[in-house]
Amino acid sequence: MSKFDWFVMPFTLGLAFLVIVLLVKYYNWIKQLPLSEKFKVKKGVFTLKSVKATWEVFMECLLHRKIFRVNPLLGYMHTSLAFGWFLLIAVGNLESRVFYEGHMSPPYIPIFFRFFNPHPTDFHYERGFSFVMDLILVIVLSGVALAWIKRMYSKMFGMKKTTQLQWGDKLALSALWFIFPLRFLAESFTSAFYGGGSFLTANAGHIIGNLFPTMNLSYPLWWAYSTALGLFFVALPFSRYMHIPTEILLIFLKNYGVKEKKHLTSFSKVEISTCSRCGICIDTCQLASSANIKGVQSVYKLQNIRYGITNNEQTLNCLMCGRCDNVCPVGIDIKNIRQSNRYSEALKFPNKKPIFNYIPNIYTSKTEVLYFAGCMTHLQPGIKKSMVKILDTANVSYKFMDEDKSICCGRPLMLSGKKQQALEMVEKNKNIIIESGAKILVTSCPICYKVFKEEYDLSVEVLHHSEYLLRLAEEKRIELSRLNLRATYHDPCELGRGSGIYEQPRKLLNKTLKLTQIKSEKDNALCCGGSLANLKISMQDRQKISADTIKTLTAQNPDAIITSCPLCKKTFSQKADVQVLDIAEIVAKSLVINEPIKKQIKETAKETVIEEV
Repeated sequence: MSKFDWFVMPFTLGLAFLVIVLLVKYYNWIKQLPLSEKFKVKKGVFTLKSVKATWEVFMECLLHRKIFRVNPLLGYMHTSLAFGWFLLIAVGNLESRVFYEGHMSPPYIPIFFRFFNPHPTDFHYERGFSFVMDLILVIVLSGVALAWIKRMYSKMFGMKKTTQLQWGDKLALSALWFIFPLRFLAESFTSAFYGGGSFLTANAGHIIGNLFPTMNLSYPLWWAYSTALGLFFVALPFSRYMHIPTEILLIFLKNYGVKEKKHLTSFSKVEISTCSRCGICIDTCQLASSANIKGVQSVYKLQNIRYGITNNEQTLNCLMCGRCDNVCPVGIDIKNIRQSNRYSEALKFPNKKPIFNYIPNIYTSKTEVLYFAGCMTHLQPGIKKSMVKILDTANVSYKFMDEDKSICCGRPLMLSGKKQQALEMVEKNKNIIIESGAKILVTSCPICYKVFKEEYDLSVEVLHHSEYLLRLAEEKRIELSRLNLRATYHDPCELGRGSGIYEQPRKLLNKTLKLTQIKSEKDNALCCGGSLANLKISMQDRQKISADTIKTLTAQNPDAIITSCPLCKKTFSQKADVQVLDIAEIVAKSLVINEPIKKQIKETAKETVIEEV
């Protein structure tokens, strides 16, 4: 029987077009990577990293493990389409190889096998293969049906909103929706005329044969099926479905050690193209759920960056809390891409002259431990006083870096996109830290902690006060008593998702009080709403976010809310009906203090009162 018919041309040409476009794009993206990143790729190709990446591709690109964890129904929809399509191709190839006894066939033969080999008597294993192929087709068709329902009734999937479609998305989506129903009809009509098929196509063919002229309609249906495939392949690079092949590249690059930089690179383009616009980040965004702010979520921002569209509202109206990063099934570093985009936007209006020349150089004497309270801690003096009390009790040799005079750590400027101005502050602070000779830098603010760790390139150990206070307790330098207090702990965004510090604060608090677990904690913790990163949100909308977060934190009626961020404390204190405390204040309350230390603390407190007067 002939192995060619003109109807295969739409599929063949579309596939050839897609392969060429992907090869050109991938070549350019890898070519434009920084030299150090290209070296990582070259070094990792022939190692176990490639094996690990291949397994991850199977688990995430075909089985969609991460989506299943977030939304099982959505996970099944994606898996039935992706893994089902993969099985149709894989089993189809095996079927054609067995039928043609190992001889090579054109790549379209497995796709259109039932057209070129319609007679069941020609193939000894036809019944088995037909059953398996029909079963897989049922699974894929169920995924298509769910995709139709999701587009029209997204709430059925637990989603409040689906993403907006561009022209390329609409073309690709329409083609995808028709590919498998057309295959089903083409195989069923062929089965009706020639016989064959299995429980799905044979029974459907029997019904169809009594209603339609199967010989006249089967051939046009094969043309329609091939055309739908070809259109999908042509539209794919210009649509959201670019994520299907690009996610494979992203997984391999990540396993080789390639990471997002502080500015947009070709790796950023890979990540952006990997966004499937599944919409999961919309539902997890507190701007949408609490403040009803729509159209600024990460899925829309990534879409606009991809198409070169500037949207100031999208750029600046974001809490930068990292909740979308946490649920992204593809693992895109969304927060870093947003930050890089803010830098790019700010460069359009550069400020070339130094603007902080008026700030004098500040120096401190030599010390082992340097304590930096930070701007927000100075607005919550209870935290600062608690830290002084604890450090004095532990007999720590420390200096207060910003007790009298100080400048900001620079992170708020970075979050607003003003990188060069922030670096001026960084240099001034860095000189103070180096001159002090300190081995440990302790800060009470997670925002300061993150910038000291990531932007300052310091040789000293940087610790958040929750980490350092735990160290003091474990080294028996402070003794803690039990408080009759049942509390909920709130994970600050920059300390938790931003820096991965979850267990240290809990371990410290468990030494002195009873912690109650809540639904939204650790990497799923809610933002307080006071984020310095959002430069567009109104105070009313901030308060809505804060109120919803407090509602979650107080669901089990705790005696207090404990946090490790002065900004979170300030924000919660304005709305909460229960006491809001920083972890340092809890530790200070539970300190067991001997008489010599009590006298020293009283003298320090008197000096502080005199200075304030």
